[in-house]
Amino acid sequence: MSVKNSSRTPLRTTLRTLGLMSLVLITIGSVDSIRNLPATALFGSNIVAFFILGAIFFLIPSGLISAELASESHEGEGGIYRWVREALGPRWGFIAIWYQWIENVVYYPALLSFVAGTVAYLFFPAWAESRIFLIVFILAAFWIITFLNLFGMKASSFFANICSLLGLVLPMAMIIATGAVWIFSGKPMHVDLHPAALIPNFSHPDLWITLTGVMLSMCGIEIATIHVRETKNPEKNFPRALIISTAFILITLILGSLSIAIVMPQDKLSLIAGLMQAFQLFFSAYHLSWLMPFIACSLIIGGLGGLNNWLIAPTRGLHYAGRQGHFPDWLLKENKRGAPIVLLLIQALIVSFTLIAFVLLPSINASYWYLNVLAAQLYMFMYILMFISGIILKIRNKNNPKFKNNKNIYQIPGGPWGTGIIGVMGIIGAIVTILIGFLPPSNINAGSIAHYALMILIGLLIMSAPILFLAKIRKNKK
Repeated sequence: MSVKNSSRTPLRTTLRTLGLMSLVLITIGSVDSIRNLPATALFGSNIVAFFILGAIFFLIPSGLISAELASESHEGEGGIYRWVREALGPRWGFIAIWYQWIENVVYYPALLSFVAGTVAYLFFPAWAESRIFLIVFILAAFWIITFLNLFGMKASSFFANICSLLGLVLPMAMIIATGAVWIFSGKPMHVDLHPAALIPNFSHPDLWITLTGVMLSMCGIEIATIHVRETKNPEKNFPRALIISTAFILITLILGSLSIAIVMPQDKLSLIAGLMQAFQLFFSAYHLSWLMPFIACSLIIGGLGGLNNWLIAPTRGLHYAGRQGHFPDWLLKENKRGAPIVLLLIQALIVSFTLIAFVLLPSINASYWYLNVLAAQLYMFMYILMFISGIILKIRNKNNPKFKNNKNIYQIPGGPWGTGIIGVMGIIGAIVTILIGFLPPSNINAGSIAHYALMILIGLLIMSAPILFLAKIRKNKK
């Protein structure tokens, strides 16, 4: 009997040790990010409305659907591949895990360009606008970290926590605090914060492009929901954790973006070094420029630490799916330390290839925006499959006694109708994000709309093409 038509496997008992606050911290740590603040700050006060829309049509639906799927999965066997495989079959499960993996591969150059811009701004600010410096830095950093992972030199959980503290909590708190001081000191601002100005003109197509950066800022919550089966009283604690986490994420992202927008004119804001530009203005105004090296070091440590923590995890997920017959044996080769050596090297080669974006687009801001948009679109394809799978599995098991009225798992209220409404909202948000991604922002020099849209389409096709080749291999194996 095929996986697609089989019922879900009975649940195993899991030791529930996580309380409400632990789940909140895990969720915030998985989603909240300071790297994307300059990209959202580019749109000024309009971002407030779009962050709220993003939460309603993406962040909350993805959190609810993935939590329901995760809480009903086998311990240690959850994740997007298993969820989609159970609902739609092995081929669609592989497609989902592929898009989760390839999205990260496209995301890495954007992350490292942020780190490179921070390094340049600390020592030689002009280098932040140098394509050669960015390309060389990204290549060197990524290949070094790849080889460290091949030899098993991964960050410990203690080091990971330090990176999160230094790279997210500290700079996020400081950028919000300095922005608040700036406003209350009565200094001039480049955005209008009056209530009427916070309501954007939704008929203006350029404003909808804001949604792309906002949605990318909210991705990743499905990773945190893996822990929902370890949560005490998930029926009550998970909705509470989601409400608290969503509020915290929205508040920090909105305030952080506005803090940058109020001091940096849109035409002078660098998407790569914008955070450092804002800190420089803040600290110079209050005679605190001596803090710049400390902030720069925290952002560098946080960026590199985050990359190291994420480098091998998605690859292991793809490796697991490949063992189910989706990959030829040579792609599954591991070294003596258990690292998927071939996949890691292929990943590094793809990352190197994506750097062509810094050559084919007319500005560094355009290249950075392009990589972020392409990553967001690829990720949205995965989320669409996840939302569809959540709806299908809820309908299929609505009368299954193993899941019906089971207080040990989290279930979206309202039965299949509740899950269906939430899932459709998420699908709408994902589809809109994909479509809007084909339009470049007017305040970024990305060339003509046709050239930019063509590059987006080519990027999507190149990153999706291996799925067809690997599907043919699986068919031949049968």
